[in-house]
Amino acid sequence: MKKILFIEPKPPGEHIFSRFALPRIGVFVLATMMKNRGWHAEIIIEDLHAVDDELFADRDIVGISTITPTAANAYAIADRVRDMGIPVIMGGPHVTFLPDEALEHADFVVRGEGEMPLMKFIDAWETDGDYSTVPNLSYKLNDDTIHNPMQAFEKNLDRFPICDFSLIKDKKELKVIPVQTSRGCPYDCSFCSVTGMFGKKYRYRSNDHILEELRQHKASGKMIFFYDDHFAANRRRAKELLRAMIDQGLTFKFSTQVRADIVNDLELMELMKRAGCHTLFIGFESFNPDSLIEMKKKQTVEDIMKSVSVIHSYGIHIHGMFVHGFDRDTWMSVKHTVKIAKMLELTSAQFLLLTPFPGSEYYEHAEKRIVFKDWGMYDTHHVVYQPINFSIRGLQRAQTYSHENFYSVPQILKKLVKRKWIALGIAIYARFINRKWKKDNRDYLKTIHFMKKNISPVAGEISPYEAQS
Repeated sequence: MKKILFIEPKPPGEHIFSRFALPRIGVFVLATMMKNRGWHAEIIIEDLHAVDDELFADRDIVGISTITPTAANAYAIADRVRDMGIPVIMGGPHVTFLPDEALEHADFVVRGEGEMPLMKFIDAWETDGDYSTVPNLSYKLNDDTIHNPMQAFEKNLDRFPICDFSLIKDKKELKVIPVQTSRGCPYDCSFCSVTGMFGKKYRYRSNDHILEELRQHKASGKMIFFYDDHFAANRRRAKELLRAMIDQGLTFKFSTQVRADIVNDLELMELMKRAGCHTLFIGFESFNPDSLIEMKKKQTVEDIMKSVSVIHSYGIHIHGMFVHGFDRDTWMSVKHTVKIAKMLELTSAQFLLLTPFPGSEYYEHAEKRIVFKDWGMYDTHHVVYQPINFSIRGLQRAQTYSHENFYSVPQILKKLVKRKWIALGIAIYARFINRKWKKDNRDYLKTIHFMKKNISPVAGEISPYEAQS
């Protein structure tokens, strides 16, 4: 029996959810497909299990999936594997947009969605080794680099198997089960690479297929994370799924990503609550109206305020995600965003730094302003480009300021008095992670401290927080 190992490398550093590893869904689908065609398939999630060289023994091929912040680590692993004489095939968003870079470390690269291309690649692998007709594949042939044409997105997601989580090492450590019901997103926010990877049109699995998967996890007692970019994009379809979950006793404690406009359908909100929704992850991004327009978010500050009020009325937790560093952002807008986020009493929040990911519209917009090309820094926690209204050091301070204020001691005491235990636990942990991050990144912080300041006269201000430090 031929053997294949799939690896999802770990990202650098820690963040607010480092304790709750949530692997991406792709390697599970691919490994299950390989198992179904008779191969011995295994998955290593490096957040859960160290990638030791003995794991590569007797493998016929190793597949590595990477996003931009894990790329440097992925390339290092790929180099180790190839040094052992084992072929490497890479996939994921980062190598989809930078296949030539990836081919310096891998034998093959699958661009875009990998399921059907991988099957056709294995067909060629098992027969004549002619990869010329394998869609989405990049590889080197003699001295030439070949990029085969991209195939259309698969419309019928039911063609892909239900994930077999028994293929993962240390599967007991998987505390949250990822389930994906759709792919794609039509909103095309300027800082996001999702549409380049999965397209602008939503594609869905059938409810029957999803329910079959949920039945397998009914007795697990674990939380479900619906791994959709917007779970309720098609409200009618979402409500049908939620009703079926309720009717068939498949209610789980679950979380998922949605947009703020979910509250425009109260029937949907009621069904979300009844089906077991615990937390909604929402990209609010900013309370600066100009920045919302710049990022093409297609929502207003009023939309955000309304959504929080309605979601709280259903007893559902909110994890708010914000992004600092757009051209319209200033220290005033940063402080305003943090102030409103505290006022709304979100259960938790992440204040991320705008990062020009390859494949996003913003990458092209900010490419000439990029100052760091170390992919390990592209984790939305390091400033990697020169913003307009901040120094590099100033924008980094904006993130530190945001987390320290949102998770301040007075805020912690407020949560304690109100007995908001989940929010309290996250706040204490977030303060620990924030301090640890600064300790772990002392060299980086020293580097940007001595970089030339570039405060634009458009902003006309330096935060007292920055000036005093």
